[in-house]
Formats: sequence, structure tokens, C-alpha cells
Amino acid sequence: MTIYLDAVWVLNFLLDFMLLMLTQALGREYTSKRRLVFGAFIASLIVPITLYFPNTYISTVFGKILYSILIILVTFRFISVKQMIKQFLLFYFVSFAVGGALFGAHFLLQHPISLSTNGLLTFSSGYGDPVSWLFMIIGFPIAYLFTKGRMDKHVIEKIRYDQIYNVTITINKKSCSTTGFIDSGNQLTDPLTKKPVVICDETFLKQWFDQNEWDQLKRAYEELNVESIPINWEKYIQVVPFHGVEGKSNFLFALKPEKLSITYEEQQIVATKLLIGIQFSNLTDDKRYHCLLHPEIIKLATIHSA
Repeated sequence: MTIYLDAVWVLNFLLDFMLLMLTQALGREYTSKRRLVFGAFIASLIVPITLYFPNTYISTVFGKILYSILIILVTFRFISVKQMIKQFLLFYFVSFAVGGALFGAHFLLQHPISLSTNGLLTFSSGYGDPVSWLFMIIGFPIAYLFTKGRMDKHVIEKIRYDQIYNVTITINKKSCSTTGFIDSGNQLTDPLTKKPVVICDETFLKQWFDQNEWDQLKRAYEELNVESIPINWEKYIQVVPFHGVEGKSNFLFALKPEKLSITYEEQQIVATKLLIGIQFSNLTDDKRYHCLLHPEIIKLATIHSA
């Protein structure tokens, strides 16, 4: 049988890329798309290496473990031994789970499959296994969304709502820090973009404005006149409609931040897909905190450092 190495290589590259994406999503680790692609490329090199050098050290158990560690380091960088072990185990958990799903799909569809003497799975098609192609195109995205959804729900259930957290927000390339409280009752999201809305008070937000700009913004809000918004801030302001507790429709002005960082459980996590709702008053009389954090941002955030 003729084996088309390029087609099989592409199939393995795409599967490895999806495995690393799922590892990143479940571990909520920050890494760039470039590193994900490069890590998948390194992982896919096992195909030509095993084909042309079947007796190489990489084919042994210890060789595969060392090669997997290399893939993890290339994709996620080295932060600590503990972090690397966590990523390594999660990568193998995902690999075994997806591998089991593939094997089950083969068994269900009664697709011919055999194990060669060098430990590689062989199929009847030289272009790579058609079931694997089908699984990658259809099955993997479904498994990815389902697994990530379950893990995100688990994260939400574990959120501690009784603590004050250090928060840093970057808007218009300026960063300011304050304290925030995760409010389980804050379920406000923008109906258009579906982004969660964090509520911040004027004591904190006025740091980005001069007094004239703040007065203009406040007047624009009270009069619901978007044309009165300061020109320098027009691209950063968004109107978010919502229903109040009394059932009446209302609206608020929201800022579009570059990012929001939280020190959460001794880890620095960063969220970028959110809005900052403006409250033109203080959140508390004692000014204990200045942000009402949305529980959803913990789910959407990525861990940047341990």
C-alpha cells in the first residue's frame, strides 16, 4: 500500500493542535497561538521520525515521555516543575480520552485497524485513517465544547464569594488597581456581544478621566445623549441595556478595557472579553471595594503566572 506521508502528517498535526488546545482550555493556561502551532508541529514530527527511524529511542516508553515533556515546554514554556507536571498529566489525560473515543468510533463503525510491529496503528487508506479525519472535523469540536463547558461549570461552582480580591484594569493603555468583590448576583451581560459586565464605581474610574471629561460623561448618561460623550472616549464607551430587579428596562454606560487582572488563589489570571459598567456613585459607604466582579470572568480568564 502506498502511504501519502504529507496527508498523514497533516492529519496528525491537526489532531495534536486540537489536543494542545484542549489541554490549554482545561488547564486555563495562557499561551500564544504561535506556541500552540509550534508545539503541534513538534508533536507531529513523530510521524516521519517513527517512519524513517523505527528503532529510534523516541519509540521507547522513556523516549515518548521525554518527547512529551519537550512538547509541553515548547507549547507552554517552563514556569515551575509543579506546573509542568500538571500540564504533562493533563496532556496525557486528554490524549487518552480522545484516543479512547477514536478507538470506540473504529469499533462502532467496524473500520479495519491493526497494530504494526513498530507500534503504529495502520489503516486501509494511505491518506490516513478516514475515521480520524471525520472525528477531527466533527467529533473533536463537539468533545472540546462539551468538556470545556463542564470544566467551566466546575470552576464557577468553586468560586469563593466571601473574599476581596486585588484587581487591575487596563483602559486606554492606562492601568489602575483597586479591590473587587465577586458578586454571585451579578449576572449582567451585554446582550449583543455576550460579554460579562463588571461594575466599577466613580471613585475608581475617575482616575482615567479629568474632571471635565467625567462631568460630560455623567451628563451624557443622565440625558441619554451619546453625542455628549467626550470625543476622546467615544470608541471606548458602549451602551448596555438591562432589566432591573423591578423588571423595568434600563441601561448603563460601559467601558471597553484591554484587560482585567485578578490575584485569585495565589495566581494571576487575566480576562480580556468583558466590559466595565460605570456606576456614577460609590458601591459601598465604607469604600471597602470598588468593583463588583462577574463570576463569568473567572471562567473566561487565563492563568498567566503561578
